[in-house]
Amino acid sequence: EAEAEAEAEDGEAAATSSDDVPPDKMKTVPSSAVERDLATEVNSRRTFAIISHPDAGKTTLTEKLLYYGGAIQEAGAVRARRGAKAATSDWMEMEKQRGISISSTALSFEYDGFTLNLLDTPGHADFSEDTYRTVSAADNAVMLVDAAKGLEPQTRKLFEVCRLNGLPIFTFCNKLDRPSLEPLELLDQIEREFDLPTYAVNWPIGSGDAFKGVYHRPTREVHLFDAAVTKESRAKKGEDKSTKGLSVLPVGDATLTERIGEELHAQLMEDIELLDELGSDLDLDAVHAGSLTPVFFGSGMNNFGVQLFLDTFLGYSVRPRGRETSDGVIGPTDDAFTGFVFKLQANMDPRHRDKVAFVRVVSGKFERGMKVTNARTKKAVALSRPSQLFGQDKTVLECGYAGDVIGLNNPGSFAIGDTLYTGKRRVLPPIPTFSPELFAYLRNADTGKYKQFQKGVAELLGEGAVQVMYSRDSLKQDPILAAVGQLQFEVVQARMAQEYGVETTLDMLPFNVARWVEGGWDAVDAAGRIFNAQCVKDVWGAPVLLFKNAWNVDQLVADTPEIGTLSPFSKPPAAD
Repeated sequence: EAEAEAEAEDGEAAATSSDDVPPDKMKTVPSSAVERDLATEVNSRRTFAIISHPDAGKTTLTEKLLYYGGAIQEAGAVRARRGAKAATSDWMEMEKQRGISISSTALSFEYDGFTLNLLDTPGHADFSEDTYRTVSAADNAVMLVDAAKGLEPQTRKLFEVCRLNGLPIFTFCNKLDRPSLEPLELLDQIEREFDLPTYAVNWPIGSGDAFKGVYHRPTREVHLFDAAVTKESRAKKGEDKSTKGLSVLPVGDATLTERIGEELHAQLMEDIELLDELGSDLDLDAVHAGSLTPVFFGSGMNNFGVQLFLDTFLGYSVRPRGRETSDGVIGPTDDAFTGFVFKLQANMDPRHRDKVAFVRVVSGKFERGMKVTNARTKKAVALSRPSQLFGQDKTVLECGYAGDVIGLNNPGSFAIGDTLYTGKRRVLPPIPTFSPELFAYLRNADTGKYKQFQKGVAELLGEGAVQVMYSRDSLKQDPILAAVGQLQFEVVQARMAQEYGVETTLDMLPFNVARWVEGGWDAVDAAGRIFNAQCVKDVWGAPVLLFKNAWNVDQLVADTPEIGTLSPFSKPPAAD
């Protein structure tokens, strides 16, 4: 009976998984009546990732940006209580329950003549690898800082990831509606710890209960907010949500002192004098090179400074950039299409058991139905059902340009890091994986659900949320999960139970370090018997050594030079 049930589920999934969503179930984005110039399309794109330490307000800020862009009608605050509205970017059941982001999400929307591709990333340290891959698809990064806490450990790690990718970094100091550190102290932290000069684009007027708004340096205007009016973010019918509770005054306005009080006014005048002495010109070339960060202050929860940030960001941020390939640098306006897969996600629509590949367009024009070549498999793939992504929702997409993120329904055809191209062959650099620190066998608690277990393992672990390895012993067929943090294991088990109906158990292994043998199996054989390590194989069949600690790694390298170079990073097989 279990076998029959599994086969029925497999048949249903197969019928709906590849090019699987019925046409009447998806909306269609109409193609433009007039084709615009390729360069014009590229110039109108802004693709950015939001990074932060957990609880800095990242998901809330994301919702408010979507709200101001008209992409959603109500911004749902993430609250840890029953009945709270879940955030658009947090669509997994576990995300809704815990009020945290555990999977990166792409959200595309239009604003003021621009097409914005927002990549919402997990802030939790256990999901650093998912965040790293997502940042590789961005052209700009928005670093969110809790103004009360300043820089936190995960903020530091994610900043380094952005710096490695050469991204311009825009800093938003959030939660000014709560008691906060002095703005100069926040700037000093960024400059001292990141060795990154700052430029304050706006400046807070008070904090906590005394927070009145911000001074915008480029226009020398004061944006005042009425907390009582803006507390409820939903605008009434006929009301302009972008100006609700907002007053904009020249800094020299005679009523300003009365509006904010003498003490805050005196402090503001002193701060403006200090800022002017530090310099009033912003070096955009330095910003684009990642050697200067514009800093903004505000409150995502109460809409303080969010739209001001968005409007200014569009003017300062960079359009899609060129990328290094095996055939040299390719520009975003190159006629030939190039893109790469940076994320896989199973079961975004539980009704159809779909598997979506997130593809970042690097160059050329993407068109629905076009045929591309996968550089890794060397096979041609017809992209007949592409979709524009908005969290969990998908919309049929007719065309796309550099900077866009496209969802492809085609299970089994793609792997993370795959390069897709038309015309002359070109390959983008592979996306490396992090060295995991926790290892455990994932076991099926119900042998009657063998097929569901295997299906779940193949689909979930193919996403790359955790790495998967296998024993060299053919009798041990259970996968070995390899993760950066414990929460990754919990997510896999929760999704196996919810999405595939399979309860699982974990048998932890006594290892904390993984190293890939760059010389392959020949080097393993040449080394002979290896002590204080277990040799397993990764998803690509490459040899991996698991150690209890770094000392054992150094000992093996010293005692057994035949093993060759051991790498803490894994890369997919080269697309030669």
